[in-house]
Amino acid sequence: MKQHTLGGEFVLKGKGLHTGAYVTLRLKPADINVGYIIRRVDLIGKSDSYEMKALAEYVSATERGTVLRHGDCQVSTVEHCLSALYALGIDNCIMEVDAPEFPILDGSASQYVTEIQRVGISEQMAERREYIVTSKTTYTMGESSITLMPDDKFSVQVMVGYDSPILANQYAILDSMQDYVENISSCRTFVFVREIEQLIQAGLIKGGDLNNALVIYDKKIPDECLHKICAACGQEPQSTYDMGYINGPLKFPNEPARHKLLDIIGDLALVGVHIRGRIVAIHPGHGINTSFATSFRKKVARQEVSTPVVECGAKPIYDINDIRRLLPHRYPMLLVDKIMEIGEQHVVAVKNVTCNEPFFQGHFPDELVMPGVLQIEAMAQAIGIMVLSRVKDPENYSTYFININNVKFRNKVVPGDTMVMKMVLTSPVRRGVANIKGFIFVDGKVATEAEMVATIRHKE
Repeated sequence: MKQHTLGGEFVLKGKGLHTGAYVTLRLKPADINVGYIIRRVDLIGKSDSYEMKALAEYVSATERGTVLRHGDCQVSTVEHCLSALYALGIDNCIMEVDAPEFPILDGSASQYVTEIQRVGISEQMAERREYIVTSKTTYTMGESSITLMPDDKFSVQVMVGYDSPILANQYAILDSMQDYVENISSCRTFVFVREIEQLIQAGLIKGGDLNNALVIYDKKIPDECLHKICAACGQEPQSTYDMGYINGPLKFPNEPARHKLLDIIGDLALVGVHIRGRIVAIHPGHGINTSFATSFRKKVARQEVSTPVVECGAKPIYDINDIRRLLPHRYPMLLVDKIMEIGEQHVVAVKNVTCNEPFFQGHFPDELVMPGVLQIEAMAQAIGIMVLSRVKDPENYSTYFININNVKFRNKVVPGDTMVMKMVLTSPVRRGVANIKGFIFVDGKVATEAEMVATIRHKE
């Protein structure tokens, strides 16, 4: 999958939910590998810290929205924008805002989606970094939990529950990001009337009104309190409300749960990579969402490249006979059994290690360990297959090492192991020279990694 950015820039304007200030937000295309950049244009010339990456380590608060801060650069209510960018497959984007928060708009992500669709999405010449979930992980905080499980795509399930006769238990599911625009993006944030007075006293929701949130009246409160709340929100005072959603009707019967699903996508965008896995969230909120994103981001940072998924019994792109036609190597030096993936910048290869390998006779008779130099050779053969598969006469070319750096042997490779090798070109091949980063995985863990430079030359 390639990286993508916006096809053009667009501007959205509106009130900030908490400050009540009029906000202008401009979203612009960005280069490859930039990620999401937030820039406070009102701080340019006033502070050296006027921009930051939208990453989990910059979360500073989570009350009624996600707040990011890096030095003087602080921005709140970013989750709806990030949700739309992530769900629509935007990898790189610059967000310029002239206030300490994004505009709340109608309390959903629908206007972001509309504008992204209007300017279009542009494919970029770099591969998207994706984290492939290979095992189940559960993160808990109080009565809330987030479970991440393997899946063949990114999907989300959300369950919410409140002590409320109007909004008790709800459930929402998004099996495919292709359904996000129609089923999730228009779902609005919500608030209980009984919470509003406390939020006002805390200096929040100065820009809140019936146009940017679902307001739920589920417990009777005195008319005097209702009048204060109406005045603070700029609404006409009323002596009573019927129980239920004051500004209904709902767009979906489970709109609040769907909005929580929208929020968790936006908060998980702070991990900084796309996730291939299934999220099951019980009683989620910005607190647990961003705490999980912070913890998960540390795990992603420790693993520079995602573990390739090689299904047992899957048909290879190249079997051993195809490999023999591409490589000159033969027994005992042919160290690749099959090729499972080939992209423009990467290849995934497999080597099954058995006790019949000839090098085990001397390395070592009483402790069979595959020599590290042969692991490096296997990676070199994998990248050679990728490069030679693109020329018309591979038999007339050879691949040679120029340089090997930063080799790390993290775990032993022994008989019975299946080496899954992922080789990535770190720059385009120029004048027959390839810069490569290689990894060997055994049982989902990195066993060996190395940086290599190889040259491809015509035999003549």
